[in-house]
Amino acid sequence: MSHDLSRRDVLRGAANGFGSLALQWLLARDASAARVNPLAAKAQHFAGKAKSVIFLFMVGGPSQIDTFDPKSILKQYEGKPLPESFGKVVSQFTDGSTPIFASPFEFSKHGQCGADVSTLFPNVAKCVDDICFVRNFFTESVVHAPAMYQVMSGRILMGYPSIGSWVTYGLGSESDNLPAYVVMPQPQGTPEGGTPMWGSAFLPAVYQGTLLRPGSKPILHLQPGAGISNERQRARLDLLQKMNDLDTPAWDQEMAARISSYELAFKMQSHAPEAVDLGKESESTRKLYGMDSPLADTREFATRCLLARRFVERGVRFVQLYHGGGPLSYQWDAHDSLKANHERMCGMSDQPVAALLTDLKQRGLLDSTLVVWGSEFGRLPMSQSGNGRDHNPFGFTMWFAGGGVKGGQTLGATDDFGLRAIDGWHMRDFHATILHAMGLDQHKLWYLHNGRHEKLTDFGGKVIQKVFA
Repeated sequence: MSHDLSRRDVLRGAANGFGSLALQWLLARDASAARVNPLAAKAQHFAGKAKSVIFLFMVGGPSQIDTFDPKSILKQYEGKPLPESFGKVVSQFTDGSTPIFASPFEFSKHGQCGADVSTLFPNVAKCVDDICFVRNFFTESVVHAPAMYQVMSGRILMGYPSIGSWVTYGLGSESDNLPAYVVMPQPQGTPEGGTPMWGSAFLPAVYQGTLLRPGSKPILHLQPGAGISNERQRARLDLLQKMNDLDTPAWDQEMAARISSYELAFKMQSHAPEAVDLGKESESTRKLYGMDSPLADTREFATRCLLARRFVERGVRFVQLYHGGGPLSYQWDAHDSLKANHERMCGMSDQPVAALLTDLKQRGLLDSTLVVWGSEFGRLPMSQSGNGRDHNPFGFTMWFAGGGVKGGQTLGATDDFGLRAIDGWHMRDFHATILHAMGLDQHKLWYLHNGRHEKLTDFGGKVIQKVFA
């Protein structure tokens, strides 16, 4: 057996000693003598106000015409077909021939800006002066997973880095002891798009999201085995590093990266438990988020929103928080019983989302934290099953807050029926706007892959300049 294989066997043995380390985000430091940490904080391309992102992804597709984009004409046409002038509309399960379905919810204006919000979001309605609603986004697939991939990576096919991976690749992390990119899915299950939604694809694995699970141990296999002291771990890591320095070729960074992951995992043993411990949060903060709610689902989502604030407070660069996943009863995918579905999903999320904005603002973190709320698509104005709606990728609402965003405004529009975006914004534009908030030039953020300079926005998107103050 070669000397190199023996060394690798030693490393693998050490890996088993540390456990599986669900810490794939930590997979690299440079193997050179300088040992540059790829997650070290990097300079922005230009001065951007946002230092971190919290992306609130509503899995399944909330209905824009039942939440933030009221269409009064729907009542006039309820039970009638969509006017022929709108052309043929084909979604995943309907062909556009079903009658118009008016919203079962009432809208009213809120805040000094007079933003339209339905009765589904009484708490978010109190925050509208800090929110910029953009009503004319569109995606290019009526199917969940491809549309999710487009929102998260810019393409309808898997195999491209997620936006969280691109942001951490571009800016690194301000924390040496926590993941740069944290992902918190719905406990009942992940979205249809699965792990590619937070994967790093062809970017180095260090930039993929770290999955946090529900419960008292959100990061698995972090603690050392029984009887292994801190001193013993420290000595083992020092020895592995010396062995790796002896015979790792300059082009072979795998082993050095693996050792580096153990180093950072070692640090996390002390720091991660504190970051996820909500016991020190005040009773008023816990109540603000809804952690005293009689509804277990509200308490669960409140916990994740509060964790999101704690992570950005400690230097985590990108937090991806999924609301919905697993069975249909835990998704916004209201193909039937839209009223009951959206009342349930909003009941779970309204108070925690509003609390997150309020808490960030009270702590002076909202100016440096970009909060994004959105989904893979919206819903059609026509009915499905008589009381539900099919997928609508042609025009829907997402919103931004904090991170240099000019709140109290509503941009863009859909047509009179809420069907199609007028002068719509593509996901390339969505991503260009987020990168701009972070001080990243979309054209300077690239990675050489298969001979091509790959970018999040592919051949380029347009920054929605009016979003910003």
